[in-house]
Amino acid sequence: MFAATVLTIFPLCMAYAALSDMFTMTIPNRVSLILIAAFAGLALATGMAGSVMAMHGAAAALVFLVCFGLFAAGVMGGGDAKLLTAASLWFGLSADLLSFLLTTSVLGGLLTILILSLRTDRVQYLATRFDFTHRIATQQKGIPYGIAIGIAGLLSYPETPMMQQLITDLAAR
Repeated sequence: MFAATVLTIFPLCMAYAALSDMFTMTIPNRVSLILIAAFAGLALATGMAGSVMAMHGAAAALVFLVCFGLFAAGVMGGGDAKLLTAASLWFGLSADLLSFLLTTSVLGGLLTILILSLRTDRVQYLATRFDFTHRIATQQKGIPYGIAIGIAGLLSYPETPMMQQLITDLAAR
């Protein structure tokens, strides 16, 4: 059961969030809630030490504070902030969290450049041919950073403590 949960919950939530943000420009709150609840359940089920859980919580709190500031400044959407916070819980205070955040930043920058290029007059006609690209190409809309967060999460997930524990458990069999 542990293996199935570790292999499905985080990746499916990240993929769903990325696709949802791409097609609707929203990330449902339930995605972040599922990530938080699944992490808490797995941490308790695996007997994770309280101090380790606290470090994971500290990572999420730190990311939340930064994201809240970005949200207040109008730079980041609320769904993006909640998703990044919930995903950070899975990494804990570690170099892997920094790698995840750096990957998210780089992908977010590339996504921003791509979307801003879609919003130029020359490309906008082609970009508005489909409903979801029309939303993205509309200049009044923000940037769906959930796409970058989701992809970065999928790329970085093998380094999370839960995945590393699963790999160790499977290697010991």
